[in-house]
Amino acid sequence: MAPSLKNLGTTTHDKSTSARSDKFDGAQGDESRQEKSDWIARPAHVAGSGTLDRLVDTARGYARAAASDNTLKAYAKDWAHFARWCRLRGVEPLPPSAEMIGLYLADLASGSGPSPSQSTFGPQSASRPLSVSTIERRLSGLAWNYAQRGFTFERKNRHIATVLAGIKRKHARPPVQKEAILAEDILAMVATLPYDLRGLRDRAILLNGYAGGMRRSEIVSLDVHKDDTPDSGGWIEIFDKGALLTLNAKTGWREVEIGRGSSDQTCPVQALEQWLHFAKIDFGPVFVGTSRDGKRASETRLNDKHVARLIKRTVLDAGIRSELSEKERLALFSGHSLRAGLASSAEVDERYVQKHLGHASAEMTRRYQRRRDRFRVNLTKAAGL
Repeated sequence: MAPSLKNLGTTTHDKSTSARSDKFDGAQGDESRQEKSDWIARPAHVAGSGTLDRLVDTARGYARAAASDNTLKAYAKDWAHFARWCRLRGVEPLPPSAEMIGLYLADLASGSGPSPSQSTFGPQSASRPLSVSTIERRLSGLAWNYAQRGFTFERKNRHIATVLAGIKRKHARPPVQKEAILAEDILAMVATLPYDLRGLRDRAILLNGYAGGMRRSEIVSLDVHKDDTPDSGGWIEIFDKGALLTLNAKTGWREVEIGRGSSDQTCPVQALEQWLHFAKIDFGPVFVGTSRDGKRASETRLNDKHVARLIKRTVLDAGIRSELSEKERLALFSGHSLRAGLASSAEVDERYVQKHLGHASAEMTRRYQRRRDRFRVNLTKAAGL
């Protein structure tokens, strides 16, 4: 006889916890997708036909698949921001002008001009200066958008390169890395979750995200089987010794092995099996939304932002880094903390961690092994002091 949800646990939560859960697990409206690839069209001198028009649509679909949805949304926002910035100053964004792009970068770094997000009418306040990494991301977004429209601009042009070099020299800050979630942290986080359907789902997300070292987009893109849905980013196979995840990641397809844990309460594979069983999921997305009362699973794939919200909520509920303020703790942890946590906690040869995370180089893996290797080698003592 199959176990019941009631028998899985008796955890109860007070009203404040429920309210916080509703806040973080509420409706998730997707932002509009990247503007259509209208720059892909049949040549002007070629007569239209049903076959060619269908191929144009197919080519546009492939063009949109060249980057992730999140990347395309970011590039679309970058272009919209730059286009409005140009028009507020009486110029057009096309064709590209290295001089105007250099001025745009200077404005982003200094925050001296009015924000393009504000209305043209009424009082204008200065925009907030952006970090160097955000400015570089904006520049990459412009390069991509210009390329899609048949234009190019040279980042090494002196009007761009010298301004960017000056911005880096004056405003660059040390990189801020998100805190890694370690083994004791993840156990405390899953202990805060109830044993209703929503709790089973979130437990499976946290444990498998941690054990698999997965990005939040990889977690929510999983399907039960290969080719279940058009937007699938991979699928799962469950065996006696664990689960095999096949992921279409940034660096291409890779397989991730998740072995069974030392106890049923902390086993990621057991958590995944329980979620699929009680949610009655045998086809389509693995992780979907639930009804407001947390008793029924929907057919809608979760947004990857749910993973980030889930991590932040459970970090607060578990009292992790309680010496810090709530604002500092929310800023310290993100969806990437699960991925960094596995790399920092797994005491195995880094080759295995590199393969597991799908890193192209060992150096990238070492960047993730943050707290584990800190002060492991004491060069001060080795130097005789």
